[in-house]
Amino acid sequence: MKKRLGNLNATGKLAVGFGLIILAGTFVLMLPFSSRSGSWTSFLNALFTATSATCVTGLVVVDTYQYWSLFGQLVILVLIQVGGLGFITLGAYLSVILKKKIGLKERTAIHESISTIEIAGVVRMVKRIVQGTFLFELTGAVLLSIRFIPEFGWGRGIYFGIFHSVSAFCNAGFDLMGIREAYSSLTAYEGDVLVNLTIMGLILVSGIGFLVWDDFYRNGFHYKKYLLHTKIMLAASFVLVFGGAILFYLFENNGLFAGMTLKEKALGALFCSVSPRTAGFNTTDLAGLGNASKLLTMLLMFVGGGSGSTAGGIKVTTAVVMVFTAVATIGKTQGVNIFKRRLEEDVVRRASAIVTYNGILILIVSMIILAIQPFSFTDVFMETFSAMGTVGLSTGITRQLLPVSKALLILLMYFGRLGSLTFALVFAQRRVVPPVQQPVEKIVVG
Repeated sequence: MKKRLGNLNATGKLAVGFGLIILAGTFVLMLPFSSRSGSWTSFLNALFTATSATCVTGLVVVDTYQYWSLFGQLVILVLIQVGGLGFITLGAYLSVILKKKIGLKERTAIHESISTIEIAGVVRMVKRIVQGTFLFELTGAVLLSIRFIPEFGWGRGIYFGIFHSVSAFCNAGFDLMGIREAYSSLTAYEGDVLVNLTIMGLILVSGIGFLVWDDFYRNGFHYKKYLLHTKIMLAASFVLVFGGAILFYLFENNGLFAGMTLKEKALGALFCSVSPRTAGFNTTDLAGLGNASKLLTMLLMFVGGGSGSTAGGIKVTTAVVMVFTAVATIGKTQGVNIFKRRLEEDVVRRASAIVTYNGILILIVSMIILAIQPFSFTDVFMETFSAMGTVGLSTGITRQLLPVSKALLILLMYFGRLGSLTFALVFAQRRVVPPVQQPVEKIVVG
């Protein structure tokens, strides 16, 4: 067994590592002292919760506050933190603290885990990632505690501040607002500026990706010195966040937002735009969204956040590459050019593969669930897009799913956290160029 694991590449070890963490979390959550009632939790419900936490999704089959004991909640919080940062990143940081030597194999694994462009400098980046993460989470916890302490008291208020800050930064979407009402998320803070801006800020900061962090650290506000990746992330994120908010405002102004003040509408629209990428919190009732808004939510969940971040989805840069590939094809230009730079052909092929794999997996699982359970088309697709994008938003059907449907969503969450293409590469053999290639023949597409 040890020899087989040793033969795995960095991608394979990443897949196996996440699987082992999920299983460990499952068995701990099954124990009687993990639940408030003191009873054993079924394997499937514990596995679903552990997968959702480790894959920083946020879909739940039981209310986190009302079902799990304090111990169970802390287990979930640890799984969120490990899943958000990545066990390889945390392990590397521990090695740095203990002043252990980090070899080429370990550096390659770190490179795969945090999605850097090159291996050089990954150890320094790990230190910045972990230290930056705890700094942002601490800041978020302090700001949220300002609101929660007057409501819940000092002890619980501070604990709630820490839990929701970590959950937001890791884009997990788990909440403890079952203390008010089960599965209510942050709906009680619909018009609260402090809570809304803090949660959105944590989501956006972590969602842009660690590579962008590193670029900021090295180059400050000198935009011209930024990597192409950073420029794409900043420009596309601006369009997605504010473009999405404007659309949500227009779609729901006379719908879900009717009767709200202008401030509440603005906060609601902005939160609806930020949260699907890919945090899973909601300040409004998602079941009340119109069909246009639900479709927009699905698209945002499909895109997700930045590469090498705590967010899921196909990633912003992948979506941008696909759009510019289409533009280049229509314009019949040579190669795909963005910000006066031409992209490698391999990047375009990889982006196409990611979109195709994710789309196929979502369609297959959605069709199976629709075939065996009497849910509406939009509710099922909201659920599957949410699982694949590791978002956690739901119209409320998660707890009504049959065991088969739960198992399928568990797989989607796992694939979504690793990346569908990454998972496929685990089983791929090293590419060998054949001595004789097959003859070329044209076909018609489009």
